[in-house]
Amino acid sequence: MSFTERNIPDLSGKTAVVTGATGGLGYETARMLAEHGARVIVAGRNADKGTSALAGIRMTAPRSDVSFEKIDLGSLASVAAFSDRLLTAATSIDILVNNAGVMMPPTRQTTADGFELQFGTNYLSHFALTAQLMPLLTKATAARVVSLSSIAAQQGKIDFGNLQSESYKPMVAYGQSKLACLMFGIELERRSQANGWGITSFAVHPGVARTDLIPNGIGNTGPVALIRRYMTFLFQAVPQAALPTLFAATALDALPGSYYGPTGLMEIRGKVGVASTPKTALDVDVARRLWDTSEELAGVHFPKAAASA
Repeated sequence: MSFTERNIPDLSGKTAVVTGATGGLGYETARMLAEHGARVIVAGRNADKGTSALAGIRMTAPRSDVSFEKIDLGSLASVAAFSDRLLTAATSIDILVNNAGVMMPPTRQTTADGFELQFGTNYLSHFALTAQLMPLLTKATAARVVSLSSIAAQQGKIDFGNLQSESYKPMVAYGQSKLACLMFGIELERRSQANGWGITSFAVHPGVARTDLIPNGIGNTGPVALIRRYMTFLFQAVPQAALPTLFAATALDALPGSYYGPTGLMEIRGKVGVASTPKTALDVDVARRLWDTSEELAGVHFPKAAASA
């Protein structure tokens, strides 16, 4: 499909929350949402970067309604505090983009709560955030939740005996976290339909984008870093890589529960379309077990059915 920034519909009156929006894919997602009329909450852990992001968005969209809210996806307490502030200040959320992430730190690191950093940041904190924002999502008309996965999910495996990657291999842990994000996007749609939540859920991946995710994770050495440095033709421009997210978040013809990404060159780059879903992501029993385990680990619970009017 030929989806570009020009195809984003008018979003006036809608409120969007984008995590990790002070740079990279999150910033471009927030910018495009704001330029098309949405009120955008730029969520990130660095206030200085937040101020710069707001200034950048306002340069291209002077009339945009954008604000910064601090959140550290490496801390469930920070996620809860962020959610509490929104529950007090906002009336509804129309678009939630679970974008923030870390990629392949060379040595095993943990979140403030003791979870392996990639599993905790990329997946579990977004699971908790979505659960805690459910009262605002269900108040909107047809709210959308977009969860960022990765082509690394193709090699991912949910290992319930090693969810926290005690035997740490960077790419294995990253693939597991991104497969979990993909399975969450699909399972959230199943549960929304079953329980009448009125929320539409999607998963997306950006292909390979020239963001700071790689140097911030594995650094500037090693095979992946060298590919980033010397094989730039493989990497999409960041605004192009953000388009699958924007399609899922806004397009009228986006299909609920679907997985979108680039469609060219092994899904590394290209036009937005339906992405290849690994068979492991479609295992309903694993998805249910992962959901139940995640509720226990994060200390959150999704509603069993829609609240009474």
